[in-house]
Amino acid sequence: MSLRDKLHQLIQQLPEDRVSVQSIVDSLGREAFVFLALVLTLPFLVPVSIPGISTVFGAVIALIGASIMLNRDPWLPQRYLKREFSSVRLRQALAKGADWLHRLEKFSQPRWHSLVTGHWMIRVNGFMILVAALLLMAPFGFVPFTNTLPGIAIIFLCLGLLQNDGRSIALGYVANLLTVVYFGLILGLGATAVSAGLQHIAPWSL
Repeated sequence: MSLRDKLHQLIQQLPEDRVSVQSIVDSLGREAFVFLALVLTLPFLVPVSIPGISTVFGAVIALIGASIMLNRDPWLPQRYLKREFSSVRLRQALAKGADWLHRLEKFSQPRWHSLVTGHWMIRVNGFMILVAALLLMAPFGFVPFTNTLPGIAIIFLCLGLLQNDGRSIALGYVANLLTVVYFGLILGLGATAVSAGLQHIAPWSL
């Protein structure tokens, strides 16, 4: 079964009104946590607003990344598992994300195995997922692409792990680097704007 088929199966299993993170985990199975991280990232690739998901979904993805990095079975706290969201909005976001996933999946194949296999590379890839998830949780939601860029990193990293595709892993590294650079520019411009504003209000204090 392709990743898109698995995603459509999940969409069909979503409750009519509200859906919890726990129900998504139960639908996918505990052995599919990398796919769970991929699924939780898809809503950030499309312009469908679901309030509060970046913090909760980002935290779950971060815990999955940390578990991969530490080579342990994933553990998710109940306060995140019990959080509920609109099934309608999530279904819309996942359906649109499935189209992107299908396009990516067509170009994904086993290659560049040195970036996927091996004890240390698995840990490095788990760490990179953790970093991307923390960037996803950063409070820059009002700035364009601040959720999309780390989301793309997570998508590529998870796709690489699921498809044994080292090139996707490498693209995930690049997306993480671009996210860090972009966030640095945002912080730099913000600091410059604050400094200019203070100088305008009280030039003698600077």
